Amino acid sequence: MTTSTDPRLPGDPGPDAAAVARLVASALDEDLGTAPGRDVTTQATVDAAARGTADVAARADGVVAGLVVVAEVLAQVADRLGLPVPEATWHVPDGTRVRAGDVVGRLTGPVQVLLVAERTLLNLVSRASGVATHTRRWADALAGTGARVLDTRKTTPGLRALEKYAVRCGGGTNKRMGLHDVAMVKDNHVVAAGSVAGAVAAVRAAFPDVAVQVEVDRPEQADEALDAGADFLLLDNMDDATLRDTVARVRDRAGATGHVDLEATGNLTLDRAAAVAATGVDYLSVGALTHSSPILDVALDLRAEP
Repeated sequence: MTTSTDPRLPGDPGPDAAAVARLVASALDEDLGTAPGRDVTTQATVDAAARGTADVAARADGVVAGLVVVAEVLAQVADRLGLPVPEATWHVPDGTRVRAGDVVGRLTGPVQVLLVAERTLLNLVSRASGVATHTRRWADALAGTGARVLDTRKTTPGLRALEKYAVRCGGGTNKRMGLHDVAMVKDNHVVAAGSVAGAVAAVRAAFPDVAVQVEVDRPEQADEALDAGADFLLLDNMDDATLRDTVARVRDRAGATGHVDLEATGNLTLDRAAAVAATGVDYLSVGALTHSSPILDVALDLRAEP
């Protein structure tokens, strides 16, 4: 069995470190009270000098993710308690398929730190692993089609960096991190600007450095969006026949526009995934990856001293 101190998804930078630090601090404040806070049960029953080892284990089949945040949880708890930071070693990295009963890592250090950190680290790992597991089902359904599954901004407030990382761990792709990095012209923006062309022109003038995506729900709207210079089209709530028609219209203009990425969005299900991919779209965006994934049960088992 190999071990590592870095459980990040191979080849991935991991979630933003500052976002993870804020998330962990907020989660610990919820659990312990305002910093440094307290765990009245653990601090009363466990000697501060006691050391121990705990296994992090899957309780169900799935894809593990979020192990990368455990070190931050342990470090912040240790700092609050004024105790040494436990050591973490990992048998698998994030993004690994696991079976119920698999031990994915081991934590060794002050027992107070391990027990105070337990629920916060499990909440985050279980949530991220649930997102990764759900995403992997979509990635498997699309395997060999040429299309990929995308996430959306329908994330849990405060958990976006972790949840979008979990999507990557499950084989999915991130669309945009927020309102700041990509422009997305939707129906309300068109109403406000007066037209698709007006909305796209306004974005180009104000923020020339960002890509511009346009949502369309009829094939003829795709022509208007391409005429306006859109970089990426969201094909919203279209049936398979309409998707094929719209994709053909866009691809027929590729000589003039270059390749424009096309995303099917709205009313998508796993049963329909392969058929939607067969229409020729590049992506399927699925808000449920982050707003409706059940957790993957993960546990922390403290080893009994001999």
